[in-house]
Amino acid sequence: MPATILVVEDEPAIQELIAYNLRQAGHEAMRAETAEQALNLVRDVLPDLVLLDWMLPGQSGIEFARRMKADRRTREVPIIMLTARAEEPDKLLGLETGADDYITKPFSPRELNARIKAVLRRRAPEATDDRVEVGGLQIDPASHRVTAGDVALVLGPTEFRLLHYLMTHAERVHSRVQLLDQVWGDHVFVEERTVDVHIRRLRKALEPTGHDRLVQTVRGSGYRLSDSP
Repeated sequence: MPATILVVEDEPAIQELIAYNLRQAGHEAMRAETAEQALNLVRDVLPDLVLLDWMLPGQSGIEFARRMKADRRTREVPIIMLTARAEEPDKLLGLETGADDYITKPFSPRELNARIKAVLRRRAPEATDDRVEVGGLQIDPASHRVTAGDVALVLGPTEFRLLHYLMTHAERVHSRVQLLDQVWGDHVFVEERTVDVHIRRLRKALEPTGHDRLVQTVRGSGYRLSDSP
């Protein structure tokens, strides 16, 4: 599925080139020239990944990364550092600060896209277009299809996003609040019982092939998707 990627880069030409290539790859690009602008954007929309230039006017990229990792709301957002600093101590500092990857300039669009895909697959699999299968149930984000063998199942858009998130995080228990944040967005204010309504709709859509059994209620905790009883 398309990812929302925040590009924090103060060089207009580089920023435009990165944003263009992200759009070509099917992603949505948010842009900031300074750490302060980036923080304002993050307060409104939580990105799936941050591409972060080390050298920024005002607050440095390293300092911005530290603030992201110190905040409970943003600490899980993956960060790829973009910098001309190629020395090993600089790379180690970036990684120790919490960056998930480190790309030195100049870099090719193909390399950047490959690094983004690798980080998303590892840290935010729900933001990729990879097919996922659990217990004979398949979901394909690229074609927006859910199938069980030769049977196509029809899901509404919210149920599709909910199923995709649960399938990419199979066996984990998610509270209603976590599901609201991850599926609806952390700035969408809806009641927790909304999750229960959509879980019921999801189970009903999966009933024809018996895969409603995969969506399990964990009493007192929330929901999980599992092929185990």
